[in-house]
Amino acid sequence: MSAEEKMEITILKVATRLFLEKGFKATSTTEIAKEAGCNQALVHYYYRTKDKLFDAIFEKKIKVFIGSLLQIGHEDLPFEEKLKKKIESHFDAIKEDPRLPLFFFGEINSNPKRMESIREIIGDLPQMVLVQMQKELDEEISKGNVRPMTVYDLLLSIVSLNIIVFLAEPMFKTITKISDEEFSKLRERRKKENVEIILRSLKP
Repeated sequence: MSAEEKMEITILKVATRLFLEKGFKATSTTEIAKEAGCNQALVHYYYRTKDKLFDAIFEKKIKVFIGSLLQIGHEDLPFEEKLKKKIESHFDAIKEDPRLPLFFFGEINSNPKRMESIREIIGDLPQMVLVQMQKELDEEISKGNVRPMTVYDLLLSIVSLNIIVFLAEPMFKTITKISDEEFSKLRERRKKENVEIILRSLKP
């Protein structure tokens, strides 16, 4: 790998950390350049503008956040087992970077146009996956295995249960004085509990 390629990667890593920690508005290309160990002109050389740099990071992160839940795979598994893997995959994707939920909510609230960019980034794939998930859900409903519901109800339950564990972590640690190690164990228990809660909620 050339020195230029290494610097481009370093800039992206530094920018990712700063954007996630501080948000788009509070992060400057000057700060990114300083922490990356280069000059501001080099940041603009690789990524043109702060907006383009942010968009590259935002696109990557939104694909991880959404893709973990709407991924296609495990088609040969029973409905409940496939759903279990989706819930766990989404939970683990957030665990890899717990700042993602606040990052997305903060940027969308401060700049509603971000929703349009999300639609462009994800394209038609989510809708295709949702149609397939609804079809599978309807089949289980027709068999009497699942109570009547829509895939939107199901997804909202999964996202809300998974996200709250990470949104609540700082406050929960402060109030309870629980150690990082204890919370890590609690977090893994919550992943299993979330799966059980969702699966129980599907029962007729």
